[in-house]
Amino acid sequence: MGDALAGLYQQVILDHARARTGDRALEGADAEHYERNPTCGDEITVRVILEPGSDRIRELAWQGDGCSISMASASVLADLAPGLTLAELAERTDAFRAMMRSRGVGEPDEDLLGDAVAFQGVSKFMMRVKCAMLSWVAAEACSTQLAVRS
Repeated sequence: MGDALAGLYQQVILDHARARTGDRALEGADAEHYERNPTCGDEITVRVILEPGSDRIRELAWQGDGCSISMASASVLADLAPGLTLAELAERTDAFRAMMRSRGVGEPDEDLLGDAVAFQGVSKFMMRVKCAMLSWVAAEACSTQLAVRS
């Protein structure tokens, strides 16, 4: 990854850490899940509302406290999720997880992940991978709850 691209990705993370998309209470959620990273103390609750009668996400919101990486990752997820079906969210979560396990090797699918590709550099720092994954794991658990209900 070139220095200019790395700088751009770092700026995306900083922007999302400051101006957090989806950082709010969400009344009437169809599913919610709490996750905590015991290593660093980051914690988050993700809530999802589906479009009535479908498996399409209408809203994904979160509340939490943690480092800029975990909060920015949740913000990016909240930007990405609305309009996706649960299966599409699972596909993106799998791609994000693969990127986070890559240790910075390879090219993530920007069409699939959008701004989440900014976290590729984080994958080089194993202690930070859990921070970036926290909200995605919570959203995945929400999807599992919703799939069990249907």
